[in-house]
Amino acid sequence: MNLFSRPLFAAAAIATTLALTGCGYNDFQRQDEQVKAGWSEVLNQYQRRADLVPNLVATVKGEANFEQETLTKVVEARAKATSIQATPELINNPEAFQKFQAAQGELTSALSRLMVVSERYPDLKANQGFQDLRVQLEGTENRITVARNKYIKTVQDYNVLARSFPTNLTAMMFSYTVKPTFTVENEKAISAPPTVSFDKAAPATPAASK
Repeated sequence: MNLFSRPLFAAAAIATTLALTGCGYNDFQRQDEQVKAGWSEVLNQYQRRADLVPNLVATVKGEANFEQETLTKVVEARAKATSIQATPELINNPEAFQKFQAAQGELTSALSRLMVVSERYPDLKANQGFQDLRVQLEGTENRITVARNKYIKTVQDYNVLARSFPTNLTAMMFSYTVKPTFTVENEKAISAPPTVSFDKAAPATPAASK
């Protein structure tokens, strides 16, 4: 490299650095890491919930005449949710993300129904072990909501950067694609109360059976 080419090389390097900075390259790096961290926390909380389900099911099974259909749906929903490999790469695959989202929504709905149905069983309501699990589940659901909301916000910021000009040019150049997020339809489905029929006679309490 001769004496004339060195200043030109340095100038080109500086120009490239400034161009990348001005076009949001560093912002993509930072926000991409934030999205990954947010997604990791979502997965941690979903796993925490999945780990609670076996103990919850085992406790409910001890209640005589408990509605088996409800219990079966919880078991099946958990199996479906945990069968999907929840890897960091999932957030770059909209189709796989949607399947994961739907499976977690089904588990949310099944657990919600289980909690409603349990109100029909006085002995179960008085079971301290069940109540402790219920409190843990409620706390986990709250953590899931917080983690999901944080993830939604980080993805929103990232996607705005990926779609805006001129940073969209940087996104195309370095393959920073738009990332999927939780849909409004799914949020509505999760927040909707489960429909439970109480037409069948409730289990007799000890006082009523005397």
